[in-house]
Order: sequence, then structure tokens, then C-alpha cells
Amino acid sequence: MYKRTVLIVEDELLIRIVLADTLADEGYDVIEAGNVLEAVAVLGRRKIDAVITDVDMPGGLSGLDLARMISSSDMKVPVIITSGGSIVRPEELPSDTVFMPKPYGMNVISAMVREMTAAETRKMAS
Repeated sequence: MYKRTVLIVEDELLIRIVLADTLADEGYDVIEAGNVLEAVAVLGRRKIDAVITDVDMPGGLSGLDLARMISSSDMKVPVIITSGGSIVRPEELPSDTVFMPKPYGMNVISAMVREMTAAETRKMAS
């Protein structure tokens, strides 16, 4: 059986670990990245079914930059952008991207990932 893969791009280690453990417990294969450049490297070599990224990231590129890169590529991967300090307006979001303010409940983010990956499965089947 194919295991859905979620890429978590989060520079706050504790948040990344808790989120990764939660999604792994839900049955996802989880890959972690601490910044956008690490995430781009992963996206270049692995099939990813969903991305969760923080807005504010070290290294000069933001999670919003990452979402724009993904949206402009042929990958068509759904992205959840999160932030505890920034508010991203809907018109700033690329297609297949949603914004979730921090703090968020792990059950809420899990449900969002489940819904997004199920939607991708339906698109592939049609």
C-alpha cells in the first residue's frame, strides 16, 4: 500500500518534532526540513503529497516563497502555511495553498492533511 508523504518545513525543532510524530502516528511517511533550501532539495528527489511550512524561515527564503515555487512548478502539491507572527491574506496565497495560524491543534492540522491528500487522490483517479 502506498504511504502518503508529508514534508514538514519548520525551523522550530520542538514544533517540527511534535508535528512529525503526530503525522507519523496517522500513518504518513514524514520528511523534515529546517529551512526552505532543505525543502527544495527534498522536493527535487522525492514524491511529496503535502507540505506544511512555517512562514518565517532562516536563510532568506520564506515559507510563502516555497509555496510560490511549488505552485509555479509541475508538482501540484498542496501546501499548508503556518505562522504565529505573520498573517497571510488569502490573495497572497498561491493556488493549492491554505493558511493556518499558530497555535493550531494537532488534530486540526492532521485533518487538513488528510483532506488535502484525499483530494489529490481523487484528482489522480479522475
